[in-house]
Amino acid sequence: MRNRALKTIAGALVILVSSCAYEPTRDPVALYNEIDKEAAPNTLTKKENKAGWQLLFDGINTTGWHGYNMEGIPDCWIIEDGAFTMTTVGGAESQDIITDKPYRSYAFYTEFKLTPGANSGLIFQVAEDPAYKFPYETGPEFQVIDMDGYEGRLEEWQICGANYAMHAPLVKPYKPVGEWNQAMIVVDGNDVTFILNGEVTVRYTKYSPEWNELRNSGKWADYPDYGKYDEGHISLQNHGTKVWYRNIKLKEL
Repeated sequence: MRNRALKTIAGALVILVSSCAYEPTRDPVALYNEIDKEAAPNTLTKKENKAGWQLLFDGINTTGWHGYNMEGIPDCWIIEDGAFTMTTVGGAESQDIITDKPYRSYAFYTEFKLTPGANSGLIFQVAEDPAYKFPYETGPEFQVIDMDGYEGRLEEWQICGANYAMHAPLVKPYKPVGEWNQAMIVVDGNDVTFILNGEVTVRYTKYSPEWNELRNSGKWADYPDYGKYDEGHISLQNHGTKVWYRNIKLKEL
């Protein structure tokens, strides 16, 4: 009886210690809901600031951003009506901009608005190195695209809110051209979630069997360093069509 009692107490202590050490998975939708969608763009509310959100763009200057593999902001990017936008046209890939700082685990929020047929993306876990020409060679991409006005056929993994060339979106809650869409990427260790206009469009675990199969069997088989980095910069993609980005915020987890 004494031994059994000791085992019971020891087991209880193990459970107690384990529960104290356990950190539950953060709820991406709860993080999305911390953003005040009614507040003025490019500002932080007191509640957001208290929750740990940082403003990465104030709508006035380019502090905290630079062109990929260059100093300063390339001429093809301007600030227009409080939003980052591109001046290049024609659909050709051009200079992307990235955050000055790399990040590991975080929630990243922005709002974007499209022109007819526009194509862009939010690329993250990006390695900045002269060995690469574009951020997408290393980082996954939250697809930003006008699906209805885009010329040409789109695969499911090219639809707005998809993990480009990897995961098709679970739902398609994109808004029409001319309206602001709300996007969030949550990187919580190896768990990644995309949210578009309040709905989860993508969920995946990096390095899982499913992720490895998709990474090695499709487009990225030709890009040996795609998905290689767990910490990296966040990029706004310039694909030669006009897209506006504003209200850019980040919370480190």
